[in-house]
Amino acid sequence: MSNVLGEKKQVAADDDTELVGLCQKGELSAFEALVEKHQRKMLNVAYRMIGDYDAACEVVQDAFFSAYKSIRKFRGEARFSTWLCSIVINLSKNRMKQMKTRWRREGASIDDPVETEEGEIRRDPPSPEPSVLERLEKREVQEKVQACINSLEGEYREVLILRDIQGFTYDEIRETLNIPDGTVKSRLFRARDTLKDRLKDVFGEL
Repeated sequence: MSNVLGEKKQVAADDDTELVGLCQKGELSAFEALVEKHQRKMLNVAYRMIGDYDAACEVVQDAFFSAYKSIRKFRGEARFSTWLCSIVINLSKNRMKQMKTRWRREGASIDDPVETEEGEIRRDPPSPEPSVLERLEKREVQEKVQACINSLEGEYREVLILRDIQGFTYDEIRETLNIPDGTVKSRLFRARDTLKDRLKDVFGEL
């Protein structure tokens, strides 16, 4: 039994273990180091889930705050990054529900201009640099791909994002989402198949 437990601890351990231990002792600088290390990847996950950059930033901030409050309860049964990612995904789901409710109530579009003190501005205004046309075309493609990803059902979208965009292992996805290996693989197959069909609808035969 002791050997089994030892193997489990070894699997769960990663290079965040020391920083997490310091955080649990109240070292704020250690948590700041964890934020610096993981914030970009967590922002990518949140943005891919939500499709709105500002909302994704807020979700990641909330996720780190939640992680900091709960850090003493973290027992290392999974990697810190896996635990953190599960928080980001859950908060992203909650934010998406809030945004859908608000859009239904207000009838607003994410493409509507933003009101500022100096007047209306459009989101992501084109750059004045010489290659503006190429950049806009690239951005348009990225937005269409993101829209196709957003159109997937939540359980398929999150698996696709973690595996194909963020490069998580199957074990990490299983731990993050708390689902069996078979479910991870079946959802990923369905997600890829559905996304391929929707990309064909937008771009033609791939």
